[in-house]
Amino acid sequence: MNNKMRSVLAILLAMTCISVNGEDPYLFYEWKVTYGTLSPLGVPQKVILINNQFPGPRINGTSNNNIHVNVFNQLDEPLLFTWNGIQQRKNSWQEGTLGTNCPIPPGTNYTYRFQVKDQIGSYYYYPTTGLLRAAGGYGPLTVVSRALIPVPFDKPEDDYTVLVGDWYTKSHTELRSMLDTGRRLGRPQGLVINGKSGKGDGKDEPMYTLTPGKTYRFRFCNVGMKDSINVRFQGHTMRLVEIEGSHVVQNVYDSLDIHLGQCLSVLVTADKEPKDYFIVASTRFTKEPHTATATIRYANSKSPASPQLPKAPEGWEWSLNQFRSFRWNLTNSAARPNPQGSYHYGKINISRTIKLVTSAGKVDGKLRYAINGISHVDPPTPIRLAQHYGVSDKVFKYDLIKDDYKPTGEDGQDKITLGPSVINGTWKSFVEFVIENPGKSVQSFHTSGYAFFAVSIEPGRWSPEKRKNYNLLDAVSRNTIQVYPNSFAVIMTALDNAGLWNIRTNSMEKHYLGQQFYLSVHAATVSLQDEYNMPDNNLLCGIVKDLPKPTPFRA
Repeated sequence: MNNKMRSVLAILLAMTCISVNGEDPYLFYEWKVTYGTLSPLGVPQKVILINNQFPGPRINGTSNNNIHVNVFNQLDEPLLFTWNGIQQRKNSWQEGTLGTNCPIPPGTNYTYRFQVKDQIGSYYYYPTTGLLRAAGGYGPLTVVSRALIPVPFDKPEDDYTVLVGDWYTKSHTELRSMLDTGRRLGRPQGLVINGKSGKGDGKDEPMYTLTPGKTYRFRFCNVGMKDSINVRFQGHTMRLVEIEGSHVVQNVYDSLDIHLGQCLSVLVTADKEPKDYFIVASTRFTKEPHTATATIRYANSKSPASPQLPKAPEGWEWSLNQFRSFRWNLTNSAARPNPQGSYHYGKINISRTIKLVTSAGKVDGKLRYAINGISHVDPPTPIRLAQHYGVSDKVFKYDLIKDDYKPTGEDGQDKITLGPSVINGTWKSFVEFVIENPGKSVQSFHTSGYAFFAVSIEPGRWSPEKRKNYNLLDAVSRNTIQVYPNSFAVIMTALDNAGLWNIRTNSMEKHYLGQQFYLSVHAATVSLQDEYNMPDNNLLCGIVKDLPKPTPFRA
């Protein structure tokens, strides 16, 4: 039997196995999470490594793949990972936040098991416990389309990930101590691109190599802790093709603002003089911007990049106008073969409006951040476990956050109350969230469990009359939204994913000090059709640790 015939038989056998088993492919990863010493900003410091890498290894899947990540916690404190932007359909058990999961104790391991159901796009993961994100531990997570689903651009020569973010030279334990004692973190000391700052003197090793005439995909994510970032390519333009799992109208940009937690993809063609060039990242809306560079090299180039770096734009009005230029591509597919525009979100009646107002203040002399006057505190028993074991009343109260919040204090502030913050959502309702930012800095918010339609950002305060300005046709479906100073943003989503979902600021300081809440969404009759059972390997802690396990759900 010749090699060609063997290949054909192997393919037929594989197709038979898939049709018999009826399951999507599995990807298996094993991570050893440790400390190491690196110098992201030129100063040696303790950094979190995954398999001796910083950033961590790339998880690269295809729509509907099943992903297993066996995490060995070799740190000296508890650990959880969240998969920022992965919707965890029917499976908030894998969300990896302190409201859904018990942390992995030091010296033990835990396996996350989740499916990237009906998703494509650019995402990332990071640790959620104890301010560990300030020490690294983050990495890229990408999901590509299945072979039969059309993609609205030619296959690029290569597919690169670019994780940009601000960075502190203090350790995560020092930063945590500052917040625990009521102090602010202050400005980060610099920026890193894939864990490196770049000297920009022409002596840096190239991070990416390009072949003249070829087109490349660059997936950017802002994995930082405080600052919005602008990115640009020296001498090249960028064609925007994807934002957080949505294909978008392919406009061309000289530079792009990426706010905390946000990810996007651009295509860049190597059509300039063969030499070195810089990718440039710089902080936005700061008095003294930080800048980092990464070198891209045309193959066989021996000419250094020009020291003259392209400048970033100024002001947030420019950024707002750029946001308004982002449009959902209605005719192209995403994870499914049907066009994105076949979902007419603008024609769905709004079931509920929840207005969220951010604030800051002091409680017992210590700094806290809040939403609608409530500063979230994680209870010792994760909220989702308390729900599952029927002991919610011993752990938290629903709806401390009210839908129509009106601050009564000066300057839009109000008394701050500490406690676990959980909003009860109605299964399959269509909700309008209004996020108001009365502060002086740009905010960025993320919703786990859902993508939403970012229909509006405007200066001032929201009122029902503002609905006439909404984009009800081609707003981008995504999972993060920025809110500019003294402005509001409006997002819309259908609550069709049962579970417990974290809605949070992407600012590390504000998240740690309470600016987050959980959205609880459950069908009236619990069944496997709507939500998966608690995994058999689920870690237990708090008051449920020694309780008998509840009866599993049935289909």
